[in-house]
Amino acid sequence: MDKPKLLVMDDEAMFGNFVEDVASGLGYEVMALTEPGKFTDAFEAFRPDTVILDMVMPEFDGTEITRWLANEKFAGKLIIVTGYNPQYSKIAKTLGELGGLHNVVRLSKPVRLEELRSVLKV
Repeated sequence: MDKPKLLVMDDEAMFGNFVEDVASGLGYEVMALTEPGKFTDAFEAFRPDTVILDMVMPEFDGTEITRWLANEKFAGKLIIVTGYNPQYSKIAKTLGELGGLHNVVRLSKPVRLEELRSVLKV
């Protein structure tokens, strides 16, 4: 059986490394990005089952990527994270669901280890 694939998009490398360590321990193949401009190409090449997406980044914000995922008819799990106002991730979650994304989860930074493990369980 193939490993599930996780694509992490967060401009903070430390958070991406944290998620990669946790997800690898749960059996995921992980790709972590820090440059939002590379997301679409990486997504198309990697074809992840799960995406962890930071809402506030330079160049793009998470709502733009959420819209793109909805347009691509992404059928996997989208985990939206933010260290800013939780309303921001709530809006992005609603936007994704209205766009046809069916498995959207919100997390607030700092993300607790057990909370991350729980949402990543396969």
